[in-house]
Amino acid sequence: MSSHQSVLPVLIVVTPLLISFVLPVLGWWRRAAVFPTALAALAVSFGASLLAAHQVSTDGPIRYYMGGWEPPWGIELHIDGLSALMLLLIGFVTVVVGVYSKCSVLQEIPSREVPFYSVYLLLVGGLAGLVSTADMFNLYVFLEITSLTSYALVSIGGGAAVVSAFRYVILGTVGAAFYLLSVAYLYSVTGTLNMADLATILPALYDSNAVLVGFAFFVIGISIKMALFPMHAWLPGAYSNAPSAVSALIAGTTTKVAAYVLIRVMFYVFEPSFSIEQIPVTTLLAWMGAIAMVLGSVMAMAQTNLKRMLAYSSVAQIGYIVLGVGLANAAGFTGGVLHLVNHAVMKGGLFLVAGAIVYQTGARDIRQFGHLAASMPWSAAAFTTFAFAMIGIPPTGGFFSKLYLILGAIDAGQWMFVFVIVLSSVLALAYLVKVIRYMYFGAPADEAPVDPPPATGHPLPASMLVPMLVTATGIVLLGLFNGELVTRFIDPVIPGSLLR
Repeated sequence: MSSHQSVLPVLIVVTPLLISFVLPVLGWWRRAAVFPTALAALAVSFGASLLAAHQVSTDGPIRYYMGGWEPPWGIELHIDGLSALMLLLIGFVTVVVGVYSKCSVLQEIPSREVPFYSVYLLLVGGLAGLVSTADMFNLYVFLEITSLTSYALVSIGGGAAVVSAFRYVILGTVGAAFYLLSVAYLYSVTGTLNMADLATILPALYDSNAVLVGFAFFVIGISIKMALFPMHAWLPGAYSNAPSAVSALIAGTTTKVAAYVLIRVMFYVFEPSFSIEQIPVTTLLAWMGAIAMVLGSVMAMAQTNLKRMLAYSSVAQIGYIVLGVGLANAAGFTGGVLHLVNHAVMKGGLFLVAGAIVYQTGARDIRQFGHLAASMPWSAAAFTTFAFAMIGIPPTGGFFSKLYLILGAIDAGQWMFVFVIVLSSVLALAYLVKVIRYMYFGAPADEAPVDPPPATGHPLPASMLVPMLVTATGIVLLGLFNGELVTRFIDPVIPGSLLR
């Protein structure tokens, strides 16, 4: 389908960016108006994403030329099926977490809501820009906006979060440097930064050392940003020590958007054959993903702090996405993209539940969750739903993305990867069922007692409960309507060489 012009891409990106600069002034004048204004900006961006997704699914890709300058001279925003799906994901997660954050922020970081929501909107604008841009250097700009705001949001909680944010800054800066060097190498031999232009020029230059080095730097840089094992050292501390709303936000968006960037450049800027046949990057990524799936799950089993358990679980789940990319066939590609979407929703939801437990009980150690379902039945039910999705139990979305990955591994003749997918799911069953056991049945009789946390005395407000339940419903709907997602957004953009 041919692409057409639309103002929607710029509306999706610019709305949160502009309002983020308004909020500090608004907070000085009328502090109570900050939250509804931020939520309105998120809603406008999400609404524009819905309209864009509808246009893409019916009329084909849409684009916007910044300043009216046509590419490759000007910067282009471009939305196809894959980026439309990502924008829907970003919009859903950020709106849900935005609603949830109101009471959570007031409890965990009181008096800091103005800078929190200002930086929050900057992050959302950066994420939307990363997904929408069709320019490699503009992608770097949005990558830095996203990274800097993530560092700030993690550190805003103070204490141990500052140390975790510092580690995040160091490794994130290394990843950004690798990406920028990659762009410099590619520009030096092609003279262009536009992705479509690069896709046309690069095939004749695949034997160039500059292109080979640029591609290698790109893969390394983005692997750090997406916390692919063994470049994941920043993730456990950042996820577990950040304020609850921040954990849910970055777990549901940042690493998933980095995975999207990997897919976009590997399969659309470069031809898939380059990383499949000319250099064995897909094979390397597949094995790195498989190792991450097992070791991330093993590390999660060893944790007693719920948020840290979920953080290591994210390392494993990122492995599923990368495995799908590495399989380099249609089923694997579909499974990787579907799991990217499913993991964003289910892991964001799990961190919402963890934050709700901290809000009402103060408990962070799963050994303190004895019979929690009696006092927080809806939160326990939501956790169970997300856990089923993580394990891969139908009809949740996690089942169908894992099914596609298994089919992709079979198509590739890689039975070892089928075994790893099943093994990782069994390990996920072990550490998640342990939490559910505590919630519903209490601690085992032979376990040493753990001091209960000091009760906060805060009943869970509807503004925190409803987003959890909406997200839990969402992961079930993603399973029930996975065929629609695949047909409308994924199938039309699968690179032709992966269909053979």
